[in-house]
Amino acid sequence: MTTTVPLSLERLDKDGDHDDLCLHIGAYRHTCDSYYLAIDESPTASRHLGADLARLLEQWRDQVDELKGKGGTAYLPYDFSDQCTAWLRVTSVDGRDAEVSAGWNGVEGWSINPSNYVETAPEITDFKPLPDAQIECSLDDLSQRIALNAEAHAASQH
Repeated sequence: MTTTVPLSLERLDKDGDHDDLCLHIGAYRHTCDSYYLAIDESPTASRHLGADLARLLEQWRDQVDELKGKGGTAYLPYDFSDQCTAWLRVTSVDGRDAEVSAGWNGVEGWSINPSNYVETAPEITDFKPLPDAQIECSLDDLSQRIALNAEAHAASQH
């Protein structure tokens, strides 16, 4: 599998559920909280952060895989805050290659279950991309990179 796509959602070596995650997309870094993953009480949530992160990333991969062959746009959340959320926007014109951009919108983090965010993704209409927070890659490579990231979290016992 490939690891050449410069994208990951990593746990930082910190206690607690604030400033304990970091999104890497190209040279851009964004520190965020696992707090909303920890309080997710939906049936698909677990009580282990590693499993919750793996579940989030598995949803990312499912959405990326849906773009293969037909193209379109998918939104993948990575930061849940009280008054807004941060997402990756994956856009593919041809169903093979994609542009991935990090950005924000006005959907509140408390209104989303991270373990089942797909219902909320269509509500993303005010996405504001961040400058210097984008990459280009193939959908296949992106899907494989997300899968590797999910597997690493699933193996974590914390």
